[in-house]
Amino acid sequence: AKTKEVSSWCLEKKPERKWDAGQRIKDNTPDSHQPMNNPTAQRETDPCSCWTVGGGASSDSSGLMMPLCAEMSPEAAELELISKQSSLKKRKTSHSGTGSLANSTSSPTEQDKTYRADCEDGEHDRSPAQINEEDRMACRQPGTIAGLLSEAILRPKKRKLVLHIDLNNTILVSDAVTNQDPRAALNCYLSTVTWGKVNPAGEWQWLSESPSLLPPCPEAVNFYSQFGRDTTFTAKPLGQPFRDLHAHYLRMLEWQGQPHPTFSIPGEQPAKRYHLVLPSFFHLLQSLHREGRHFAVIFRTFGTDLPRVLQVMRCALEGQHPHFPTLRDIPLPVDLVPGKIRCSKRKVTLTQGAERLSAEAGDREMYMFFSSKEGLCGFQDHFDWWARNQYSSQGGKPLWIDPHDADIHHICIDDNIRLNDSDTIIRPQMFSGLEDTKSQTIPTSELYDVCLVQTDLLEAIADVNYFFRCIRRCEENYESYLASAGGHT
Repeated sequence: AKTKEVSSWCLEKKPERKWDAGQRIKDNTPDSHQPMNNPTAQRETDPCSCWTVGGGASSDSSGLMMPLCAEMSPEAAELELISKQSSLKKRKTSHSGTGSLANSTSSPTEQDKTYRADCEDGEHDRSPAQINEEDRMACRQPGTIAGLLSEAILRPKKRKLVLHIDLNNTILVSDAVTNQDPRAALNCYLSTVTWGKVNPAGEWQWLSESPSLLPPCPEAVNFYSQFGRDTTFTAKPLGQPFRDLHAHYLRMLEWQGQPHPTFSIPGEQPAKRYHLVLPSFFHLLQSLHREGRHFAVIFRTFGTDLPRVLQVMRCALEGQHPHFPTLRDIPLPVDLVPGKIRCSKRKVTLTQGAERLSAEAGDREMYMFFSSKEGLCGFQDHFDWWARNQYSSQGGKPLWIDPHDADIHHICIDDNIRLNDSDTIIRPQMFSGLEDTKSQTIPTSELYDVCLVQTDLLEAIADVNYFFRCIRRCEENYESYLASAGGHT
């Protein structure tokens, strides 16, 4: 087939896929097609073109307005406030003649007395304006009643995050099953996010010059669907328009510094080494820990990389990663025993070591099992069942969700999540009541960017904050979804 020029019709402004109050993806305006090859532009808009994250504003605790794109969370705002309180405390105690060494060695009780003494006895040295501003902050110290009230206001309870994360083309740009190194894996991924069609003359015609998660127009199909898996996609004439893009992201994957036998992997050229696990995933762990979040990570894969990845995670959390040494400060246990999930028409069966669960009598036990997980663990899902169900959601990885559970938020991130339920990898199953034992399969579109995230691998490579932004967006959308569905009070 010969490559034709990009269709001008598909490059016109088309309706955008827009989420409506957490219920459905609906048509809106103006542009449904978001290129993926511009990391700068991607940081200004959502990688799936569904959510604009720039242009909003939020208030920090000092009353200063901060753009939403600055990405300051409520927890970060609280940290800034605590920092200001600490600085104020140092200024106040220095005036009292207490040395810094004495401050550093005093007990919490003594410090608390100092705070209260400053708050109660030092007012005559300050103007009413200073009292209103400074004492409002300085008196709200940990351990005091005012401090506890302040903390409750600034840090509202958040749900535990249970993150179901795919491996290949999500946090790994390689595949042990198909023996793909980063160059080959990146080629395969690009073939799934580049769009065209076969014209009446039987020739392949590109309909977009840029990769995107969603098709640029209704008649578009991705290259992979038309021609199958191709590990040399950009090296062939049809893939030539994306050759420079492939080279650009491959360079971003290169390991910097001395190669590490655990965290770096070889490519086609012996001198080149690449990241095994994307830095953006390790950055996600750091960011969630920094915010004090309660979370667990459950790797969900059809492949065979799971044992190695679990070992890598344990080494990283022991502080062995040269680029992320502070991971040692995160108290997350790693379960090195991979589990298995197997599906049939009658039931879903889960095994991990000596533990065995079955959903034959109901799904609630499965939901409680995953919700109670701590640290990091992993399960190999049932690829043959997915294949026997024509790669549809009916045979996909089961994900149980209870919108009535005020303590848990399950989120799945996978590159094969798609809005078309006949061509997607997750089977979302939702409980209609808190006491229900049976769940119902619901459309992917109802939970897209709420509990289900389609990985934008190019963004995950280019932006270390990518996964963290995905989680935060899902949390925001989940609240709106629950409010609109009446599932949360």
